[in-house]
Amino acid sequence: MEFTPPLEDRQPSRYHLEFWGKGNEYFSIMIVNWLLTLLTVGLYYPWARAKRLEYIYGNISLDEHRFHFSGTGKEMFIGFIKLIGLYLAAMFVYAVLRYIGNSPLLAILFLYAAIFAFVPLAIHGAFRYRMSRLSYRGIRFGYRGDRNTLFREFLKGVLLTIVTLGIYALWLEMNVRRYTVSHVRYGDVRFSSNCEGTEWFVINLKGYFLTIFTFGIYSFWWMKERFEYKVRTTTLYREEKKITCYSTATGMDFLTLHLVNFLLVILTLGLGFAWAEMRTQKFYCKHIQLVGDIDTNTVVQTEESFTDAMGEDALDFMDIDIA
Repeated sequence: MEFTPPLEDRQPSRYHLEFWGKGNEYFSIMIVNWLLTLLTVGLYYPWARAKRLEYIYGNISLDEHRFHFSGTGKEMFIGFIKLIGLYLAAMFVYAVLRYIGNSPLLAILFLYAAIFAFVPLAIHGAFRYRMSRLSYRGIRFGYRGDRNTLFREFLKGVLLTIVTLGIYALWLEMNVRRYTVSHVRYGDVRFSSNCEGTEWFVINLKGYFLTIFTFGIYSFWWMKERFEYKVRTTTLYREEKKITCYSTATGMDFLTLHLVNFLLVILTLGLGFAWAEMRTQKFYCKHIQLVGDIDTNTVVQTEESFTDAMGEDALDFMDIDIA
């Protein structure tokens, strides 16, 4: 008869995260995307982005099971059109205030207000869409954040950032991350983040000055500390069980990654970008370790689908990363 140790004596499981993407495959996708985007004067871009996300997520595996991204170019194109419409509307109001109303200061204030108001809406929309299109072993991810709550928190953070001459921006970044990550779900598994601004401020303050004093050398150890902090403050829960995350990357690992990537891109006149991107994805998956006692075989589907991709396009348009 097989002996089953009591729960308190069992060793936690280690979940194996890997990235299988190849530079030559990604290069083919990238070239086709560039050509079609160029030939269609940018209209193909949403399909290009969908293919990129499908390839990257589809080559991430957890315990030999791959993730799946089901977002489509059509959905992203609709979001892209909505984004362009909002942009044109904002530019129209700006032009009216600037040239017809002859109020350049008011026009600039309106433009900044529009941008600050749009960012949290874009973040909320992007999380809802991307998570609804991401699945693992047939179970969808989801995002349950409230748009109005995120908007209020972001607005308060922007005002405090202005008052503190930019210093509070680090607290704002962590507040947004804590709120969004803590409202992500994978079936009946919930994500949580306990990141906070003070520790993030110390990490970045130290990194900033040491990077200057070492003529840039410490920047790779700064990258390591930023990555490590975001990873280790993320936890997954399912009832009383959990999965904790931690990073195994060192500053030397980051230095090697970026140095080799730089040489790949420079020596190939940019053609090596695809291989550099794949090396980066593989690096992050390799150095994120997951340990816990959640059985992914028993996760139950709880999330609904969401089809509005406007937030996804908006974040990409403004070069904001939700990872």
